[in-house]
Formats: sequence, structure tokens, C-alpha cells
Amino acid sequence: MTERKEFRDLAPPAEAREAIASLDLAPDPESVPIDDAGGRVLAERVDAGLDVPGFDRASLDGYALRARDTFGADEADPARLDLVGAVHAGEEPTVEVGDGEAVEISTGAVMPPGADAMVMMEQTDRVEPRSTDGASGEAASEEDGEVLVRTSVAPGDNVMLAGADVAAGERALGPGTRLTAREIGLLSALGVGEVPVRGKPRVGIVSTGDELVRPGEELHSERGQIHDVNSYAVASAVEEAGGEAVTYPHAGDDRAEMERVLTTAAEECDLVLSSGSTSASAVDVVYDVVEDRGELLLHGVAVKPGKPMLVGRMEGSAYVGLPGYPVSALTIFRTFVAPAVREAAGLPEPRTATVEGRMARQERYAEGRLRYMPVGLVTDGDGGTLVYPVDKGSGATTSLVEADGVVAVDPDTDYLAADESVTVELFSPEVRPPSLFGVGEDDPLLSRLLDGVANPRYLSVGSRGGLRRLRDGTPDVAVTAGPVERDVDAASLGEWTREWGLVVPAGNPEGVEGVADLVDRDLRLVNRTTDSGLRTSLGNAVAALADERGVDRRDLVDAIDGFDLAVRAVESPARKVAAGQADAGVGLRATAATLGLGFVPVGEQTVRVHGNPDRAEKAGVAELREALSGVPELAADLPGYSSANDETR
Repeated sequence: MTERKEFRDLAPPAEAREAIASLDLAPDPESVPIDDAGGRVLAERVDAGLDVPGFDRASLDGYALRARDTFGADEADPARLDLVGAVHAGEEPTVEVGDGEAVEISTGAVMPPGADAMVMMEQTDRVEPRSTDGASGEAASEEDGEVLVRTSVAPGDNVMLAGADVAAGERALGPGTRLTAREIGLLSALGVGEVPVRGKPRVGIVSTGDELVRPGEELHSERGQIHDVNSYAVASAVEEAGGEAVTYPHAGDDRAEMERVLTTAAEECDLVLSSGSTSASAVDVVYDVVEDRGELLLHGVAVKPGKPMLVGRMEGSAYVGLPGYPVSALTIFRTFVAPAVREAAGLPEPRTATVEGRMARQERYAEGRLRYMPVGLVTDGDGGTLVYPVDKGSGATTSLVEADGVVAVDPDTDYLAADESVTVELFSPEVRPPSLFGVGEDDPLLSRLLDGVANPRYLSVGSRGGLRRLRDGTPDVAVTAGPVERDVDAASLGEWTREWGLVVPAGNPEGVEGVADLVDRDLRLVNRTTDSGLRTSLGNAVAALADERGVDRRDLVDAIDGFDLAVRAVESPARKVAAGQADAGVGLRATAATLGLGFVPVGEQTVRVHGNPDRAEKAGVAELREALSGVPELAADLPGYSSANDETR
């Protein structure tokens, strides 16, 4: 007579979750073609290998020109420029813009050499050439006539600079990112063909019981037969949770047959799910097979439905036994197993497709049109949801990647007030606020540091921009570099130093020795944007030189070719130098080493991580504090870097 196996003491639900959490379901990472990467999860950080766009392009239809030729122009006294050609989207410019000249240009077209700005068509008047008899020409070419420009523009106006969307060397996407259509679009723009992703946990599904019949096969109800529901229902649930379902032939109640099927599944899969044969009857022998071929961690859980549940290991694979009734099986799977499958696949927990939140800051809007405002979500110190606008322009792919959803703003809404309640339509039900929301300076060590935080979001808005947003109370942390004014209440989380200076071509062919050469010689500079700490440090160096020479700082700034035409990311100036488009660029020693360029040191900057005092207990901030303990090791791998307590280089 077969010995009857009674239930052991029923485990509380928390213990069941702990038992499943102790199992290793995670498969090895893999590389897949970008065509197959949708819905997968990045296994490692992806940095931009090129600028997007890869060229300076016109943002509007109009005329490309030299900004200085428009200074002082207005409706009453327009600037008169010679029209010398045209550039259309998709073609290489064949004309160069000189003093007093303009080129007609289409939206998205490559800016021609010599031009540093453009003016929209609506702010100009075309003057056709006149024939020798005084009549207007009837067939003027694109190279004929003049253009009257009725406004003045500054360098860079109406131009999307190379790398303005994503800059080469910038942290594009981090490990753990779920690849939706938005991220796939970004990877495509970066030219990524093979994508490193986390493997899907392979889940073997075995239904047990002599009474089961596959759907489509003849069913004999008089014998007590029923269709196998669990194999298909559980397989679908596994796929929804991010696993790869493998359905095995159902096993009868014969012990030898059950052992054969379960062992095969265990050898081929990361997790085996059986359903049925888990209760305490004489024929329910799955627990006996598991104990014989592995380890049984738990038998029975104090839940309804779903009491007869098993957790264990078999042949190096994780094992969970589900109840036989379909409702019970799916309830146990979704409650206890699905979270573990999602975690192994790197997927977040699902939630509803809309969320209520409060505006983190005031957002003005009075255009008289319905607006779908891209927004990001961040959790405040009390667990509430804050909503902040995310908009880098309609041409920027990263606007979508950095947003979590949209808020519909009515046409007659003048502004959304800070703390005003709004409804966010999420891009997908899986969207979650980032565990850590940071803003501020772009920094190579910081990019590596963020890899140690689960699901962070970081916006490179410069040191000053970071402090402005921290003052508004939106982000969890702000990162600054160099001498910036800090009139904001913040906690110091950590810091390190980096060497900055002028990045020059390999071998320094122009023999650049310092900032004075930019002033005194005919050299072309590429600078950073006004909010950048690097630009601030360069400006201070120029001011110090002016004091030394007893002249006005502005005079020296005006003498530097390219000081006011800036690019956004930390590697961007160096990339311009590498491409032969400049003689020097403000940058870091680490960047020069990475790109194989020369470097002229000017000084050091302290990079500081400032914490929002209201978010000190937030889990993501705690993860960042833990990651900051690794700064000495990270600094040792980057030329020109050192930790705050490390005097060696």
C-alpha cells in the first residue's frame, strides 16, 4: 500500500515568496538582431557611437547665412544678401557661404560650409534680378537675386547641430531598459544592428494527470477525461510575464513517467512548472519525485485558492508545482511566480495605463491648441507621483525615451500650476517612474556610476540647469562640475575631480599651449553650452587672462573664434576636433584619451552630487549612495580622474 503524504505545515505567503526568490531563474544574456529586440531588456549600457544627427542641419525652410551679416537687421532696415545657391534635403552642399551671401535651404538639409545660422523663409523677402531693360527676370535660377533678411540671428539659430539629439559617446540607454518602439527607434538611429539583451527565462510546462486530453483530441467524458487547460493557460501567462514557454507532453500519474518528463524539462529549462498532482493523495507523487531528484523547499501555502503548492529544485533547475484547477493554477502563478519570471527577464511589474500625479513645477502654455505634452514621472519623498514636462523638440528621438506618457492640455489652458493634479496617459501599462531621477552635468564617471542603480533616468542639462531643477524640487539628485553658484538647499552625496582643458588633434600639430593661444592665434574653438560647467571653467580662465593683461574679458571672448557657437555633450567638442572641424575643443583628459586625441591641461573641476533633502530615504537614492562607494575604482580607470580622498593621479 502506498504511503499517504500529508501536507506539511502551511507556509505563510511571505515565506512562499522568499522561497521562490531564492531560486535562480535568470538565463545568460544574448545578442539579438534589432528586428527581434522589441520587448526585450538591455543587458548592458549602450553608448552612442555617432552623433544624431550626424551633421548640422536646417530646422526650417529658409536661408543659410553668416549670423554676423544679420546683426542689426529689422523690418525697417533689412540686411541685403546675395543669393548664391540652394541646398535641398538629402543632397551634399556644393556651395560655400561667404560674407554677405546666403543659400536657400530646405528643412533637414545639410548646412553648407561657411554658414553658422539660418533664418526662416517668413522673415525674408526674395529680390529677383532685373533684366538689362529694367524688367524683372522671368526665369531666375536658385543662384540669382538677393535676399532681404528682416531680422537678426545669432550663431546656431534655427540649426540642429550634429549630436544635438544624441551625441557620440553619450550614454544612450542603460542596462535594464525595456525596449519599446521608442528605444528601438533610438537604437536604429545610432546604427545598432545587434542588441545585447537579457535572456528570456526558459520555462518548461508539464500538466499531470491520467484524465487529461489535449484540445482537439477525442474526449471521453464518461471516463472522467477533461481537456488540458493548464498547459496553454500557464504558457500564455509565462509569455506575458516575459518568459519563453516550452510545453511538454502531459504526464500521467505513473511515477516513472512523471519522473522522466519532469527530469527532461529540468535539464532543458531554467524553471519547470507542473500543474496537478501536488495535493496529499496517494497518487499525487510529484513532491516525491522532486525530493528524490532535487530538493523540496516548500509544500503547501496558506492561501485560497492555491493551497497545494510546491517550491524546490530539480537537476539544477528551479521548480514550482501549481495546483491542478486552472483558476488556482493561474492565481498562484500570477501572485507568486510571475514576479520572479519578470525579475529574471528584467521586466517591471505591470500597472494600469493611466496614473494620477501632481505637476512638479508650473508649465506655461497658451497656444490655443490641444497639446499632448510628453511628461516624465518621479516619485517624491512621500511616495506620491510628480509629473514634469519632457520636451527637447519634435525632431528629438530622446524626447520620447525620456518621457513616460503624455498629459492632454486643453486649448484654453494658459498654464498648469505647480502641484496641480493631472492625468498621465502612459505609453504602456509597464511604465514605472525611474528609481532615481537625476539631472545636471554630463560626465563619463557618472555614466558608469549609474549602471549600479536599477532603472535610473538622467538628463544632461548642464550644471546650472541641474541646480535650477533641483531648486524647483523635481529631481532626486543634481550633478554639477566646476565653479557654480549653489543657492539651493541640498545634501552632499559624493564628489570626485576631473582634469579639463583643450582637446586638440593627435600630436598637437598647432602647438597649442593654453587659453592664450585661442585669443592670440587664428585657431577655431568648439565650446560647450552656457549651462555646462566646462564652459564656466573656460570662461573663468579667459577672465583670469583678461585680468592678467589688464583688458576687458569681453574683448578676449570676442577674439576667440567659436567661443559662442556651442555643442551640448561632453564629447561633442572633441568629436569636432577629431573630424577636422576645429583646432581645439573644451573637454576632458579622459575624452581625449578615449578618442586618441591630444590634450592641453588647463585645470581641475570638482564634480558634486547634490541630493534633494526631501528624498533622502528613497530607495533609488540609497542605491546611488551605495554605488558612490565605488568611485575610487571607477576614477582609477579614467585618465585625469581622482576620488575626493585620492591625491594620486
